[in-house]
Amino acid sequence: MPELIFNGPEGRLEGRYHPGRAPNSPIALMLHPSPQHGGTMNNKVVYTLYHVFAKRGFACLRFNFRGVGRSQGTFTKGEGELSDAASALDWLQSYNQNSRECWIAGFSFGAWIGMQLLMRRPEITGFISVAPPANLYDFSFLAPCPSSGLVVTGDRDEIVPGESVKKLVDKLNHQRGITVEHRIIPDANHFFTGRLDELDASVAEYLDSVSAGAEAR
Repeated sequence: MPELIFNGPEGRLEGRYHPGRAPNSPIALMLHPSPQHGGTMNNKVVYTLYHVFAKRGFACLRFNFRGVGRSQGTFTKGEGELSDAASALDWLQSYNQNSRECWIAGFSFGAWIGMQLLMRRPEITGFISVAPPANLYDFSFLAPCPSSGLVVTGDRDEIVPGESVKKLVDKLNHQRGITVEHRIIPDANHFFTGRLDELDASVAEYLDSVSAGAEAR
């Protein structure tokens, strides 16, 4: 799990990189929750996502947004963090130029940033959005959503009401050509305390099903 420093829009960004198994391994970028609430790339949900993708041979990158850890810059409530994510994806692609797939995975604030990046980067083929804060941030930019993906929430999320996420997922699924699956983890709060194994299993099952479907086509 090599440590790395790469260039971002406002200076250096700190990350952790896990190489893929093959020269054409798929790539995945992980985005952490809000720095204003202690979010970092070492968040347990982010690390769980990182582990799930790495176990399946993906080249994976998680990193700290500007102003977090050793990353330079100052928090900008989303605009700058989106630029950071774009720079991180650029770095990941530069080291995996033959990659056959590109995924984005984010938790909470990171899910919001990830979905915005999805709209701007047509090469992203799939997404995992964990506890997207549909009640706190505007997701109306997803019109239309350019790729299929998975949304995971806990049924005891004390920060993001389940109904707000269901409304978002239903809206996305009205679009043609994509399917957004919504999985709800029983007894899980916003941070999936004590339920990280269930989160791991749910995301793993989804990725395996997508892979199996692609191989069958």
